[in-house]
Amino acid sequence: MVQPTPDPERGAAVYAADRAHVFHSWSAQKALKPLVVAGAEGCYVWDYDGNRYLDFSSQLVNTNIGHQHPKVIAAIAEQAGKLATIAPQHANEARGQAAERITALAPDGMNKVFFTNGGADANENAIRMARLHTGRDKVLSFYRSYHGNTGSAINSTGDPRRWPNEYATGHVHFFGPYLYRSAFWASTPEEESRRALEHLEQVITFEGPNSIAAIMIETIVGTAGVLVPPPGYLEGVRKLCDKYGIVWIADEVMCGFGRTGSWFAFEHYGATPDLITFAKGANSGYVPVGGVVISDEIAATFDERVFPGGLTYSGHPLAAASIVATIDAMREEGVVDNAARIGADVLGPGLADLASRHPVIGEVRGLGVFWALDLVSNRETREMLAPYGGSSEAMGTLTAQAKAHGLLTFTNYNRLHVVPPCTVTEAEAKEGLAILDEVFTAVDAYYQG
Repeated sequence: MVQPTPDPERGAAVYAADRAHVFHSWSAQKALKPLVVAGAEGCYVWDYDGNRYLDFSSQLVNTNIGHQHPKVIAAIAEQAGKLATIAPQHANEARGQAAERITALAPDGMNKVFFTNGGADANENAIRMARLHTGRDKVLSFYRSYHGNTGSAINSTGDPRRWPNEYATGHVHFFGPYLYRSAFWASTPEEESRRALEHLEQVITFEGPNSIAAIMIETIVGTAGVLVPPPGYLEGVRKLCDKYGIVWIADEVMCGFGRTGSWFAFEHYGATPDLITFAKGANSGYVPVGGVVISDEIAATFDERVFPGGLTYSGHPLAAASIVATIDAMREEGVVDNAARIGADVLGPGLADLASRHPVIGEVRGLGVFWALDLVSNRETREMLAPYGGSSEAMGTLTAQAKAHGLLTFTNYNRLHVVPPCTVTEAEAKEGLAILDEVFTAVDAYYQG
């Protein structure tokens, strides 16, 4: 592990340049005080003051292979020396190899990849493909969802970031399964699944089946709460799509590439989508990239018909090389199996133990290295520790305490997401759990039950 050398003067200069010239996303600019990151390695990042932080956020849940993996860094450097960029209308070795690696992981009958620059435009182009393939317009998606910040992707998003950005048309939202806060008065996972599917079919009926191009679902909902679908739900979605001729788009941008302890999250279930969108974990974000894995049937739609979409950097060689190196390294080093083992043996039991001792933790849910804690001020009423679409003093205390103890966290409203890299070791996972134990000792003061 690299030992950071403090350089506060340099850190101050970096901070000053950022505040003077960088316009940050999803933020009111004036009050921002960003952490100034000097470097990173594995599951840790550090600042210019020499403070080291265990990254339990994977940044934006994307550094699945950890920071600065030497094999991926070397592959990017080698590709830069060979061919740094090329227009997408040409073929190049790295792009073809990346597509081969990805389709080898995908289900049978999915042999084509359209590359994008990230997850939002992957979802954007998947929606375009579904609409053109079906000749229909509407897209159905969860209220509790996030699909990206471009036109159709943000309109498919369910959370409040959609509200000031609703310019695209043809988007309809529905309630997905979420037993802890059930919209269907369910008391068991099976009941929640059945009633959620009945609700979805009612929405399809009232919206007009012949008007619906796609149902887009995060296989395991990410930012909106790590909502693991109950038994039979995704299989039921598949049946409804088949019944009504609707395309199922599986958004695997956050939950794919090892995050849940499998290459794709839908592999935990007995259902296969028509289109798979990906980004983040495909190369841990080392170079911006995303894409759509396309079923042969939908790909054939464009054999003789022009696909009206493209990006200057589609399948960029540096990004493609990083995908190849990431997938190869994950295979060679057993990274996906490690994520599954850490989830089953360390994080799952460890978080359940925290919940048994800290009443502010209302529910623990997740798989692999993809977990969320639903935080409450009262377990009986399940009153959220922060309001929907907002934050609270309690959540501010949580993030501040975690940072003070050397832990980077991912929070959203009343939830803490526990999402370290897939490469996290048992010792690192236990280190993070120990810090969380201290943090929740402070946050428990806000419990009112």
